[in-house]
Amino acid sequence: MESQKIYIFSGLGADERAFQNLDFSGLDIQHIKWLEPGHAESISQYAKRLTLQIADEKPVLIGLSFGGIIALEVAKHVAVKRIILLSSAKNKYEIPSYYRLAGKMRLHFLLPTRLLKKGNWINFWLFGTRTFAERKLLKEILKDTDSAFLRWALQQISNWDNEAVPCPIAHLHGTKDHILPIRFVKDVTVINGGGHLMVLNEAHQVSQFIRRNI
Repeated sequence: MESQKIYIFSGLGADERAFQNLDFSGLDIQHIKWLEPGHAESISQYAKRLTLQIADEKPVLIGLSFGGIIALEVAKHVAVKRIILLSSAKNKYEIPSYYRLAGKMRLHFLLPTRLLKKGNWINFWLFGTRTFAERKLLKEILKDTDSAFLRWALQQISNWDNEAVPCPIAHLHGTKDHILPIRFVKDVTVINGGGHLMVLNEAHQVSQFIRRNI
């Protein structure tokens, strides 16, 4: 019997390094590579381009944060078995209202990207890093994040209007997530004390959740 193919979507301001502590041994995984967004490209159009990286039928998609939002949009273009969301949102109602307000006011265009990409105590708190090694990794990931992609993604998040659930969803969320607070999220399995980057510091629990839901 062929193994289940799993495609992984990393988060905004993150890449596959964020998953380095997870146990994927014995699993057939592939990390989706972010593409440069086109001028005025919608999230649906962008997701459709990403489907070119998916060659298998009925795969499982894993999405971290913004990657979960993209995975949901991808599932509108290709049939998938299930989506596993980590520190993410299933629909527009799980995006904090103040993000949507900021998007309407286009505040993300006023913020210097160098501040968003900088490793500082604000970002360390937002992402829930706990150790020097985690802070060092986050600083490296943020530094490597493309500024144009960052602005585009922030706009997509704040304007995301999804209400549909195109396939079965398994959603894992931390109770101390400061970026997507748990009070906005429904129908989830929780990790008590988990932050937005619980894939790093709660890797054992996250790995178990993934394996239970493949």
